[in-house]
Amino acid sequence: MAGLPKVHLRGGLEITRILNGMWQVSGAHGPIDPHRAADAMLQYYDSGLTSFDLADIYGPSEDIYGAFSKKLKAERGAEALGKVQGLTKWVPRPGPMTRKVVEENIDRSIRRMGVDRLDSLQFHWWDYSDKRYLDALGHMADLQAEGKIGELALTNFDTVRLEEIVNKGIPISSNQVQYSLIDRRPGQKMAKFCTAHGIKLLTYGTLGGGLLTEKYLGAKEPTSRRDLPTASLGKYKNMVDAWGGWKLHQELLKVLKTIADEHGVSVANVATKYILDQPAVGGVIVGCRLGVPGAEHIQDNLRTFPLDLTQQDMDRIHTVVSRGRDLMAVIGDCGDEYR
Repeated sequence: MAGLPKVHLRGGLEITRILNGMWQVSGAHGPIDPHRAADAMLQYYDSGLTSFDLADIYGPSEDIYGAFSKKLKAERGAEALGKVQGLTKWVPRPGPMTRKVVEENIDRSIRRMGVDRLDSLQFHWWDYSDKRYLDALGHMADLQAEGKIGELALTNFDTVRLEEIVNKGIPISSNQVQYSLIDRRPGQKMAKFCTAHGIKLLTYGTLGGGLLTEKYLGAKEPTSRRDLPTASLGKYKNMVDAWGGWKLHQELLKVLKTIADEHGVSVANVATKYILDQPAVGGVIVGCRLGVPGAEHIQDNLRTFPLDLTQQDMDRIHTVVSRGRDLMAVIGDCGDEYR
């Protein structure tokens, strides 16, 4: 467990550089048995992948984390709880952001997760024209100072708003954004700002919901809901279309497969390591279909860490990805697809 690469966030929280994503328990990726899911989390913990990414809006994710915490304490002792990290999110509906509203929502997550305080709270806001996100963050900073929150973080904020928040003196530890070989927007503006201010990027969509794996190499283009049965696949197929389409995607997969074979790893390992090696990136979130037989990829994920991509590897990748559209021009900065 001690041997896996880790990174420290601003407030001192140490997380693994591959995090276990729990969007997949939200109900948008097929049925999940909460009891099996909590049991499955122990396998990730035992492998050394001890950091979990969840949210108040990811269905029962916080409750499952709470059940896992209870099970971990019962089976491994209270000391084991200090070796696991739960990074949750707060995604409020628009409305007044009073101290009472903010604290009530934080307390709800604390109860659901079965913890004394939140390791990290990642805040999302839907509408930048409603400046009450600054009120919310101000109260969260106060609650962090009082010990209810370890790391104060963001999810899907763009560079302009991130700079605004930092200039208000609010101590941001990380910003969670979409970042992959297909969507390289964070490398254009966000990474430079984050590097200058000690903020880590936690990335999702790095495997495109599975589209950046061997499974889709040589596959017929998926176009229907039947072909794209999960929320992740539908979402990231739209990104592939915006970037360059299925033909270019196949060219990318062929290059990734060649590189993967040369290193004795998987396409997913290459796609993940490429992003882990980018400036400001603290960790990559890989989704977990917890408790679903045959759906865990723990050992494959672990093979990412010793992989060293050469300059030749990077050049071959860039030859393909540079032919895609500039998604900053097509969509806007990080998170603009949600607004």
